[in-house]
Amino acid sequence: GPPTCWGAYVYDRMTGSVRSVRARATVLCSGGAGKVYLYTTNPDVATGDGVAIAYRAGATVGNLEFFQFHPTCLYHPQAKSFLISEALRGEGARLRLPDGAFFMERYHRDVELAPRDVVARAIDHEMKVHGFEHVYLDITHQPASWIEERFPNIVRRCRELGIDPTRQWMPVVPAAHYLCGGVATDRDGLTSIPRLYACGEVAMTGLHGANRLASNSLLEGLVFGHRAALHARAGLAEDSTAPPTLAEWNTGTAVNSDESVVVAQNWDEVRRTMWNFVGIVRSARRLERARKRIAMLQEEIREYYWDFLVTGDLLELRNIATVAELIVRCALARRESRGLHYTIDYPERDDAQWQRDTILSGSGI
Repeated sequence: GPPTCWGAYVYDRMTGSVRSVRARATVLCSGGAGKVYLYTTNPDVATGDGVAIAYRAGATVGNLEFFQFHPTCLYHPQAKSFLISEALRGEGARLRLPDGAFFMERYHRDVELAPRDVVARAIDHEMKVHGFEHVYLDITHQPASWIEERFPNIVRRCRELGIDPTRQWMPVVPAAHYLCGGVATDRDGLTSIPRLYACGEVAMTGLHGANRLASNSLLEGLVFGHRAALHARAGLAEDSTAPPTLAEWNTGTAVNSDESVVVAQNWDEVRRTMWNFVGIVRSARRLERARKRIAMLQEEIREYYWDFLVTGDLLELRNIATVAELIVRCALARRESRGLHYTIDYPERDDAQWQRDTILSGSGI
C-alpha cells in the first residue's frame, strides 16, 4: 500500500528555511490552482500546491480536466482577478464584440443567461477566432443611479481603474475560477494515503461531478472540513502511535544568480501554454502540444530544484508545472465532452464509456 503521512516539510517564507513538522494527522486545505492559467479570478497563492505534493507523495488525484472558467473577469493590467458578477447579466447586461456586435444569440437561446460554461466558451471562441484580447460587457442602458445602487463595489473598482460602467462598456475575459477535481477523498476527507486528509478546493470529493454549482464550494470546505476533523480526532483517540523521527531537509547548497528571471520565464510559459492549449475549448492536437511543452519545462525545473536552494517562487513554479501536467493528462484521457471539459475532437457526451471519474495514481516519489 501507499506510505503513511506523518507530517510535512514546510517552507517558511519569513526565514527562507524548510522546517520538518511531525503530525499524527495532516490536512491539506491549500485551495485551488487558478494560477496554472494566464487569467484567473484566484489569488496569487492558488498554485495547486496541495494537489502537486499529494500526487508526488503517491496519493490518488482525479477529475482535473474539469476546471470551471468564470465568463467575465475584468480585463485590466492593474486588476489581476476582479470578477464582474453574473448578477449584471441577470439584470440585462449584454456582451459585445469590440465593434459593438452582440454574439450570444449564435450560441444559446438564453443568450447572456446561458450557463457559465456556455458563455465562457462563446467568449473564448470569439476571442480566438478574431484574435481579440477581450470582449465587452455593457449595462449602460440602465440608469446610472440604479447601477450605482445595485453594484456599488463593481462601479467603485472600475472607476478606480478609469472605467465608468454607467457610461462605458467594461472589458472582460473568461478566467480560470474553480478546480472541480483534486486529491481524491472519501466521505471523511481521507485521501488514499493513511493519516492524510484533504478538504476544500484541493479535494476531489465527487460533489461537483463534471461541472460546478456555485455554493458547492462551501459544502466542500465546511462539511468535509468538519468531517475530517471528527474522523481524525476519533482515529487519534483510538491509536496513540507516535510519529517516527523525520529526516532533516537537505536544502541544497548553491543560490542561483539568474533564478528569478528563469522562474519568471517558465512561470509565464506554463500559464500561457495552459491558456492557449488547455483552456475552455480543447482539441487533441492542442493538448498534445501542451503535454510536450510542459514536459520540457518540468525537465528544466527539475534540474534547478535539486541543484539550488529552494525559494517560495521555485516551489510554486514546480507545483503549477506538476498540476498543469496532471490537467493535460486527465484532459487527454477523457475522449468526450462533458461538463467543463469540451473538446472539438469529441464534441458529444459518451455515457457508455465515460460516465466515471478520471483517476490518476500518484507517483509515490
